[in-house]
Amino acid sequence: MEFSAKQIAEYLQGTVDGNPDAAVKSFAKIEEGVEGAISFLANPKYAHYLYETKSSVVLVNQDFTPDADKSYTATLVRVPNAYEAIAKLLTLYEQFKGKRTGVHALAFVAESAKIGENCYIGPFAYVGENAEIGSGTQLYPHAVVEERAKVGDDCILYPNVSVYHDCIVGNRVILHSGCVIGADGFGFAPSPNGYEKIPQIGIATIEDDVEIGANACVDRSTMGSTYVRRGVKLDNMVQIAHNVEVGSHTVMSAQVGVAGSTKIGEWCMFGGQVGIAGHINIADKTMTGAQAGIAGSVKKPGSTIQGSPAINAKDFFRSSIIFKRLPEMYNELDDLKKQIEELKAQLAQKQ
Repeated sequence: MEFSAKQIAEYLQGTVDGNPDAAVKSFAKIEEGVEGAISFLANPKYAHYLYETKSSVVLVNQDFTPDADKSYTATLVRVPNAYEAIAKLLTLYEQFKGKRTGVHALAFVAESAKIGENCYIGPFAYVGENAEIGSGTQLYPHAVVEERAKVGDDCILYPNVSVYHDCIVGNRVILHSGCVIGADGFGFAPSPNGYEKIPQIGIATIEDDVEIGANACVDRSTMGSTYVRRGVKLDNMVQIAHNVEVGSHTVMSAQVGVAGSTKIGEWCMFGGQVGIAGHINIADKTMTGAQAGIAGSVKKPGSTIQGSPAINAKDFFRSSIIFKRLPEMYNELDDLKKQIEELKAQLAQKQ
């Protein structure tokens, strides 16, 4: 399917600089642009590629000013936010792609399971007794929805996703390969003979519009439910422990780990490999840098923290500057101690 720069600008409520009839039929990164492709420029670090790219159309921010001394061949479509605009176009592109439907002959669907309209259940997928699959949902090969679990409408469960028994997955949820919803929480009681397993009789609940990355895990609760609220986005290999609640629209980068019974607020952001202790509360809109260790509750909404144990980000960066100078400061302190001892000795002789 082909679109002109003018049509794209009208859809995005932008304006055209250049040829309004420039046609595009594919997407490309600006540094890899080819004729007939549309690219975007949101980060100033990539601005130099504009003068080299062969893409026919490039989305740019409204305030972007090309270098007057350099020429370019692409037609520019100016929009309020180029990054959001390309996301909108990619979403539209996905909608044009047809969805597979039907139950493959090699899939297993229990007789008591309820399957909605226009679903796709791929080969070797499994839907257990009394499970429910909503309309338009797609189960790729080897996806598993166990007994009494519920998966909502228009979801995608990629290969080898497992939704354990009784767990609930909302509408428009995307679970990437290897994702596990509802495995047992890490609950063990020490005894003279080792560790006794504490049965995890709760569930995990994934609300609407959540996306969870490959090999990420959301454990079921000991009792009640672990919650991943509406609009949350979890990257690959994220671990959400039992009885945790992740507030709506919170995002976590790869390898974040959240220990049991912690409550995380709405619209929080966590960088890669952040570790969060159990039984604490994280306020709304908390921003956390990569590899931070959060050992206690964050009470002030909108806090930005960094380091391990995590502290205010500005204090952390000031401290890191001092940390680099510690060997030098140690030598200076050692010299000062020697000088003081020498002065004491001289004063003692005079007395």
